[in-house]
Amino acid sequence: MRTAGLLALTTVLAATAACGSGSADSGSGSGSAGGPAGGKTDVTAAFYPLQWLAEQVGGSDVTVTGLTKPGVEPHDLELAPTQVAGLEQTRLVVYVKGVQPAVDEAVEQHAADRSLDVVTLVKTLPAVAEEHEEGEQDHGHDVGYDPHIWLDPSRFATAATRLGERLAAADPAHAQGYKDRAAKVASDLTALDGELTRGLGTCGSNAIVTSHTAFGYLADRYKLRQIGISSIDPDGEPSPARLAEVAKVAKQEKVTTIFTESLVSPKVAEVLAQEIGAKTAVLDPVESQPANGDYLSAMRQNLTALQAALSCS
Repeated sequence: MRTAGLLALTTVLAATAACGSGSADSGSGSGSAGGPAGGKTDVTAAFYPLQWLAEQVGGSDVTVTGLTKPGVEPHDLELAPTQVAGLEQTRLVVYVKGVQPAVDEAVEQHAADRSLDVVTLVKTLPAVAEEHEEGEQDHGHDVGYDPHIWLDPSRFATAATRLGERLAAADPAHAQGYKDRAAKVASDLTALDGELTRGLGTCGSNAIVTSHTAFGYLADRYKLRQIGISSIDPDGEPSPARLAEVAKVAKQEKVTTIFTESLVSPKVAEVLAQEIGAKTAVLDPVESQPANGDYLSAMRQNLTALQAALSCS
């Protein structure tokens, strides 16, 4: 029988129907999405982790423009006409197909021969269909795989190396610089992977309850079990039956923490946590630039949050 607490969860669904949404009017980042600036190679990055990667690998030889403002949920991005026009001039667009339908369409129409779909550089995982209630569907994620590859530093290291090769081919005059920086970034990401492996190697539990199933690569790499309240789409609404199932599993697994996200409304997660006697904490999918720090520091903060929630030694 569904408890009063679980019934309360359903009352917040209408208020959170647009969870994860935000204004997405214009891009961010240095330079413009147009032609070369000061002799540098123009690179356009779809959203934050790709922008960080392009800046690290490109260094002083590139001007990087981000299409998604900080604090905006990337999945909800709608491109301004100036951004679409800029794609016709940029030397390289770095994106992940399946995250931002507006970007996928614009790249196909305006920059298909000057784009790098980072998801094609690594082995992908399937979308987490087993966490969906029967009949539930994702909106905008019809690519058949989980696109959140940057949450596995080992895969992201491979992407760094390949991005360096692609920039070297596009700008041969600075080829060695791109390759050297790519090697440095790959080394940093490999070190981060080692930290996560060691830090999550001995834990009292391996079950993580998350707002939505964005953490498949993190879970796969570090042998965690992800239980998503919503599916891989942050705009997806969990049904009452799904909420009841998550509560049941969380109690069985003795989950002490329900993870929320900075760009997604925490209301459903908070009520679920109250229902099962757990607390909440942020697990960052690193889809937007952290308020303080960068990709590496955000992932290390995730490690700290996971260690506390899973009683790791």
